[in-house]
Amino acid sequence: MRPIDFARLLRKNQTIAEEYCWNKVRNRNFYNLKFSRQYVIEHSNILNKKLFYIADFYCHANKLIVEIDGSIHKFQKEYDQLRESHLVEMGYTVLRFSNEQVINQWNEVEITILKTINKNA
Repeated sequence: MRPIDFARLLRKNQTIAEEYCWNKVRNRNFYNLKFSRQYVIEHSNILNKKLFYIADFYCHANKLIVEIDGSIHKFQKEYDQLRESHLVEMGYTVLRFSNEQVINQWNEVEITILKTINKNA
């Protein structure tokens, strides 16, 4: 499956927290910033084979990736840490929030995103 096809599949099968976040940031509703969801990022090209990460949400203007972690992330902490450090090496800023934080503490999530954007500006 091509990465773009996998990203489309993820968009069709988003979690409740991803849907909630998307409704908050889509169409420049979040401080007029453009966010994309399930954004494909090429991270390697090995022997002409491209490798990709798919970010839950991405703001190109700030090279900001927002990841929303569900229960599966409890079992893949090492992979998440490696992926995040690779993305940071590539110049991205990565923020991680749990499903519960997004749904129940959106104001705090919003403040963290804004502080990060302002810090990086």
